[in-house]
Amino acid sequence: MESTESSYVSSPEAARKRSPPPPKSPTSENTEKPTYIRFLVSNAAAGSVIGKGGSTITEFQTNSGARIQLSRNHEFFPGTSDRIIMVSGTIDDVLKAMELILAKLLNELNIEDNDDVEPRTKVRLIVPNSSCGSIIGKGGATIKSFIEDSQAGIKISPQDNNFYGLNDRLVTLTGTLDEQMRAIDLILSKLCEDPHYSQAIHAPFSYAATYNSMSYAPTGAGGKFQNHKEDHSNSVTIGVSDEHIGLVLGRGGRNIMEISQVSGARIKISDKGDFMSGTTDRKVTITGSQRAIRQAESMIMQKVAYAAERVMD
Repeated sequence: MESTESSYVSSPEAARKRSPPPPKSPTSENTEKPTYIRFLVSNAAAGSVIGKGGSTITEFQTNSGARIQLSRNHEFFPGTSDRIIMVSGTIDDVLKAMELILAKLLNELNIEDNDDVEPRTKVRLIVPNSSCGSIIGKGGATIKSFIEDSQAGIKISPQDNNFYGLNDRLVTLTGTLDEQMRAIDLILSKLCEDPHYSQAIHAPFSYAATYNSMSYAPTGAGGKFQNHKEDHSNSVTIGVSDEHIGLVLGRGGRNIMEISQVSGARIKISDKGDFMSGTTDRKVTITGSQRAIRQAESMIMQKVAYAAERVMD
């Protein structure tokens, strides 16, 4: 969902409710770098985050300074019936937006139990498998310290091998809103130190591409599922590091042919030595409908993430 200009006046109250995050080291460059976080919400919860005519999501974006995007109402995280929300911006903007969203979802629950006891709820973050090691730490030391510091329960799911190409795991945080926010602050600050995590900010966050193959029959039979307004051709160029381009191509071009066939997009890779300006990344130009581009980009980034993960192992 695109960030839109809005006539809402920024209200600082909501963002001030939470105790301020622990002070960051002034030398840290990470506070100003763009970052992101992805998490799961039910379809009903997604509706309340969007609000009537998009009013709530627009207000949250204005008040936090972050960009908030949702997967479509039929695009779920593999193995669940939950949609994906992606919040991007500086760390502080992302944390403000997360708090606005989680506080809103908490209010929707209308919990009528003892008012003195803050309800403990769960939020499931999506974290690339290659970044989970930094959250766990040596012998589990980092995750233990996060649990102690935040008082939230933090549980990382095992990798799910039922879905081909799925390189993400779920990190479940259990606690009060305050505890969850402290845990998110600690986890996100740690993830920002991982260059692979930051790079994936431009990757599509929808999984429909890889798993909803019924809608994307390469014969074109899936055409009836396409949204007509997306049928016109668009073109996007992304950078893929020279060392990983072989994995995208595959032996004899097999991988790139498969990606092109499954997504319906045309994919062109720049010649050796023809890089994105100022980088050593080769240009990968994807042409097709917006949906085809998103799908092809997702499949390419998964190949790259898999390569990066193998290097780290």
